[in-house]
Amino acid sequence: MGLQEVTLIALLELPEQSPFMLISLVFLGTAGLLAFGASLLLWHLKWLCRLPAAERLKAADVTLRSDTVRCSVVVAARDEEARIGETVRRLLAQRDVELELIVVNDRSRDRTGEILEGWAKADSRLRIVSVDTLPDGWLGKCHACHVGAQAAEGEWILFTDADCWTKPDLLWRALRVAGCERADHVTLTAGTAIAGPGLHAGSVLFHLSIANWISGVNRDLPNSYVGFGAFNLVRAEAYRQCGGYEALRLTVLDDVRLGLLLRRAGKRTRAFLGADDVEAHWGSSLWKVVGLMEKNYFAALEFRVLLALGLIAFLALLGGVVVLGAVGGTTAGWAAALSPFCLSVPGAILARRLGWSGWVALGVPFAIPVFVCALANSTYQTLRNGGVRWRDTFYSIQALRAGEVR
Repeated sequence: MGLQEVTLIALLELPEQSPFMLISLVFLGTAGLLAFGASLLLWHLKWLCRLPAAERLKAADVTLRSDTVRCSVVVAARDEEARIGETVRRLLAQRDVELELIVVNDRSRDRTGEILEGWAKADSRLRIVSVDTLPDGWLGKCHACHVGAQAAEGEWILFTDADCWTKPDLLWRALRVAGCERADHVTLTAGTAIAGPGLHAGSVLFHLSIANWISGVNRDLPNSYVGFGAFNLVRAEAYRQCGGYEALRLTVLDDVRLGLLLRRAGKRTRAFLGADDVEAHWGSSLWKVVGLMEKNYFAALEFRVLLALGLIAFLALLGGVVVLGAVGGTTAGWAAALSPFCLSVPGAILARRLGWSGWVALGVPFAIPVFVCALANSTYQTLRNGGVRWRDTFYSIQALRAGEVR
C-alpha cells in the first residue's frame, strides 16, 4: 500500500474519530481547569487564618493599647426579636474594652424595641436610636448604620449584624491586631450558628469563593478590598475620611464596599475567618441560602446581566461535562467526573481552620449547584421584579445601579 493510499484512509477515518477525541479533550480540559483552580486556592489559603488567640497577642509589642481605647459598636436592627437580646448581651460582655453600644431600631414591628428597652434600663452603655421613617434615596440598613455612626463617640466603630453572636474577647483581640498590623480596618467572616454537614459544606465553599479577596487584602495588594457585615471594625477617623455610609446610601453590598472606600482612601485592611468568634444565623438548611441571597448575588455582579448569564451558563456547562463524564465511563470521562473533588483538598484545610472535620469538604462539590441556583434565582427575581425589595422598601435596578459604589 502506497503513501497516498494510507493518507487517504487516514483522512476518511478522521471525521469518525474526531468527535471522540474532542470529547476526551473537553473532559481532560475540565479536569485540568478544576485541578488548577484547587492549586490556586491552596496558595491563597496561606493568607486565610483565624484571629490570633489572646495569649499570642498579649505577648506582642504593640503601639495601640486596646484597654485605653473607646469603641462604639453599631447594630442596625429590624424585626430581630429572636436573637437581638443575646446579641446585645454578648456585646456588652466584651472584656477589657471601653465600650458604648448603639442599636438602631429601624422601624421594627415585633418586640425588638421592647427587648432593647429592657437592656437599656439594665446597662447604661446601651443607647437606642429609633428610626421611624426611611428618607428617600437610602437603603434601610445603610441609613441605620449611618445614623448609628453619627451618634458614635469612640475612636473605633464596629459595625455588626443584629443576629451575630460574638466571643467575649473578640473586640479586644481585633483592636490588638489593628495595633500590631497598623491597620485601620479589621473584618471577619461570619461563622454558622447552626451545625450541619450541608451548611458547613456551603460555608466552606463560600469561603473558598472569596479566598482571593482575603488573600489580597492581607498581602496589601493595591486593588484588593473586602468587608463583612458580621464584623467590620473601622478606625472612626478613617471611616469619616472615606465617606462612610453616606457614600453607600444605595449599595446592597454595603459591607464589602465599605472596604473599597477605605482602600481608596489609602487605609489598610486585615481580614480573618470568623469561625466561632462571630456566628450568624444562616437558616436551617443549605437551600435556605438560595432565598437569603436573593438580593446579594446579582448585586455582587453590579447588576450586569450579560456577566450574570455568562457565569451561570459557564458553571452549568461545567456541571454538564462533569455529569457526562461519569455517564461516558472512559478514563478521560472519569477524570472530569471526579475533578470537582479537587476542591475538597483546600476545602478540608479550610474546614479544619473553621473548627470542623475535614470530611465536611467532601460535600463542597455538591454545594456548588446550590450556589449556582442562588445566583440564577437572584438574577431572575431582580430582573423579573425590576429591582430589589429590602426591609419592605422597593428599589429599582436603575436606582441601585446609579447608587452603586464601584
